[in-house]
Amino acid sequence: MRKSFDDLTIADDYMFYRVMENTDICKTLLNIVLHDKTDTITDVQLQKTVADAGNAKGVRFDVWAKDCNGTIYDVEMQAINKDDLARRIRYYQSAIDVSVLEKNQPYESLPDSFIIFFCTFDYIGKDLPVYSFKTICTEDSTIHLADGITKIIINSTAAEKEASPALKSFLQYMNGKISDDGFIRKIEQRIKEVKESEELRKEYMLINSFERDARNDGWKSGWQDGMQAGMQAGIAQGKSEGIAQGFADGSRQTKIETAKLMKQANCELDFIIQISGLSKTEIEKL
Repeated sequence: MRKSFDDLTIADDYMFYRVMENTDICKTLLNIVLHDKTDTITDVQLQKTVADAGNAKGVRFDVWAKDCNGTIYDVEMQAINKDDLARRIRYYQSAIDVSVLEKNQPYESLPDSFIIFFCTFDYIGKDLPVYSFKTICTEDSTIHLADGITKIIINSTAAEKEASPALKSFLQYMNGKISDDGFIRKIEQRIKEVKESEELRKEYMLINSFERDARNDGWKSGWQDGMQAGMQAGIAQGKSEGIAQGFADGSRQTKIETAKLMKQANCELDFIIQISGLSKTEIEKL
């Protein structure tokens, strides 16, 4: 169950991306992580969805930023360890590449990209505050493949081991410790503004409601359809496949009904995509 709006902290994804929509805060945090190598941020998008890839799984990025040189930054807050982060990052990178390279463009047009996950747990398990990954040669680690990809996993549980005072303060802040650091005070002020916004409070409640209804409706519909299909098949495999398909069908039908209701309420297309998880094309056909 999600937290109440008033209890949200920087470690909660909704509050994180609402704070990061402030371009100055976003750039400052990127510079803290990347040691002042970030250029001027020209675009920040929240909950950017990449879903127009046929039957492929869609991706929703917490914070998608771009600088004046076209470099892409995907910045995520992760509070739950699902043990899939490495392959999730792999898929996110592929989604970034597919979304930015248009037809007939050469591969060298692909921009540099950074995928940064702030985690409240140690995914790698080596007790480092920061794990940075680039593509290197197995036979000679001094040889780097210039693919422009950097993946960074940050572990707040090792905050006390971080050498950078600024990053250390932020990691401690993720853990619930507030300091007198100027950047942290700026984030605190932004969080206060978010919590004082009735519009954002309603948005958070609406997101919670839709997600809860989707889970409940998907479960009920999936269970009923799956059990019926399994019983008709009369064999274990049929039952298993029926249940699985039932869950999928029930979940998708809920997404469609949600999108229809939001269209009737004249919600913005980007917000419908964010809530329903459907693609732009799918929503326009409803």
